[in-house]
Amino acid sequence: MTAPASALALALAGRTALITGGNGGIGLGMASALGAAGADIVIWGRDEAKNAAALERLAAEDTEAHAFVCDVADPESIAETFAASVDTAGAIDCVFANAGRGGSGAPFLEVSLDEWRAVFAVNLDAVFVLFQAAARHMVDRGEGGSLVAVSSTSAIHGAANNEAYGSSKTALLGLTRALAVGLARHDIRVNALLPGWTRTGMSESAYAWDKFRERTTARTPARRWADPDEMGPAAVFLADPTTTFHTGQTVVVDGGYTVF
Repeated sequence: MTAPASALALALAGRTALITGGNGGIGLGMASALGAAGADIVIWGRDEAKNAAALERLAAEDTEAHAFVCDVADPESIAETFAASVDTAGAIDCVFANAGRGGSGAPFLEVSLDEWRAVFAVNLDAVFVLFQAAARHMVDRGEGGSLVAVSSTSAIHGAANNEAYGSSKTALLGLTRALAVGLARHDIRVNALLPGWTRTGMSESAYAWDKFRERTTARTPARRWADPDEMGPAAVFLADPTTTFHTGQTVVVDGGYTVF
């Protein structure tokens, strides 16, 4: 049953959500839903033009939003952009570490250590740096908050020829659980969102590969790939300050892929 629009509009009223990689795909889908639930939005992305387009969409949806150019592979860029985000928004109540990158798709025997480290720099190290900055901010404010690591169903099933990506997304689950325990006394909830096969810019080449798309669709009980906007309701749930007893968990939104 869908909640009444008035209830959704009040769920996150007065709160600010930060989404890395928020200018497209799953990140923008979550930003849209969070805004519809009443949150002000801060999006980070590397592409200034995409940031501007995302702001146009959110403005058309009557969402107050700000965008910053940030390369999450650079720890200094994260620190500077987080400080600027707080200065602009006043406070950050929930953070979605959504920015990520895939590997080359090369066979494991051919993957270089440099490529392995480049994937981990974005998918894991950047989340550590961002969550540490956000947690310090939330602890100093003393009002709690929500941290959400956007992982992947590749953290559950094997990702052949994409070992760096799958391993980095699995590592996020360990970080999520550890932070959930360590930050609970500060009323900071830490959870992970695991999207299934979703049609985004990053996955478009896989979707365009007929054999792969047909196989993954056949294994998905919903019999299709997700639209990025379908991750929005889960994001609202994870950001909702009334879900006070939900922490250290993984929320899988995959059309049934991992249970079939």
